[in-house]
Amino acid sequence: MKKDWIRIAAVVVVVGAVLQAADQKPATDWRTDLLEWRAKREKGLQAPEGWLSLVALGWLKEGDNAFGSANDCRVQIAGNWPAHIAVFRLEKGSVRLLPPAEGFPKGLQVDGAAAKETAVIDDMADKPTKLSLGSMTVIVINRDGQFALRVKDLNAPTRIGFHGLKWYDPDEKYLVKAKWIPYDPPKTLDIPTILGTITHMPAPGVAEFTVDGQTVRLEPVLEDPKATDLFFILRDTTSKTTTYGAGRFLYTGFPDHGLSQPGEIVLDFNRLFNPPCAFTAFATCPLPPPQNRLPVAIPAGEKKYHD
Repeated sequence: MKKDWIRIAAVVVVVGAVLQAADQKPATDWRTDLLEWRAKREKGLQAPEGWLSLVALGWLKEGDNAFGSANDCRVQIAGNWPAHIAVFRLEKGSVRLLPPAEGFPKGLQVDGAAAKETAVIDDMADKPTKLSLGSMTVIVINRDGQFALRVKDLNAPTRIGFHGLKWYDPDEKYLVKAKWIPYDPPKTLDIPTILGTITHMPAPGVAEFTVDGQTVRLEPVLEDPKATDLFFILRDTTSKTTTYGAGRFLYTGFPDHGLSQPGEIVLDFNRLFNPPCAFTAFATCPLPPPQNRLPVAIPAGEKKYHD
C-alpha cells in the first residue's frame, strides 16, 4: 500500500545499485556521488510540488465536505482564494467531486481540464486526481481508510523561505557493511505514524552491524510488493541533540544474495535524511518502531532543519 513516504524515494533520488557498489569505488567517487545525491535532495524539496509547498491537510468526514477559504468550509485554506472552491463527497470509501452552490470557480481544473463533477482517484493509485487553481494543487490522500485533502501552493512560505539543509560532513566510517539475516517467513511490522495510527508493513529480514564497538540491528520494510529497495525508519541518540527528534529515513539496495538468503547489505548512513514532517506540520509520516530506536549515536547524514 502506497503511503506518503513511498514518494520520498523518488524525491531523494535513491538508486540502490549505487549504494551496493559504493564500497567498490574510490573514496573520491563515493564522496562525489554523495554530494550529488544531497544536492538532488535539496532540489526535490524545493520542487513546485515538493514537501516545502504543503500548506494544508484537511481530513474528510462521511458526507459532503466543503473546500475553500470561507469559515463554513470543512477544509479551510488561508489566503486570497475563492470562498467555496469545491465539495468533496465521501461515501463508504469513495470520494466524488461536486461543485459548490455557486459553481466551480473560474480557472479550476481537474487533471488539466475544466472542472466538472467526477469520481476522485486517491493517492493509492499511480495517478491520483489532481485539482489545480493558480499556484495551488489538491489531491485526496488515503491513510488506512481515512481520507484527506492535501493542498500545495508553490508560493508557500516554507518553500519561498527555504534556507538549505544542514549535513554532517561525509564520513566513510558510516558507510557500513552489515550482515543480512533473512526472516523465513517474512515478518509484519507494526509501524506507528505521526497520526497516532498503526500501519502494517512486511519486513523481510534484519541488518546487523557494529557502531563504536556495539552490535545493533535494524529491521527494514518493503513499501510495495514491487519495491526494489529497502526502507529503514530509525532513530539514534543524536535525535536528542543534532538531528530530527522523531527519527530519520534511509533507503538501500537489496542484500548481495537477495532478500531470502543470508548475505551482506551496504548501509550508507551519510544518506540518512529527514522525513517530510521535519519541514511541515501537514505531512503524514511513519515513526521508528521500538526495535529501530538505537541506543547509539550515528552522527551522519541530515541534521535538524529548524535550528
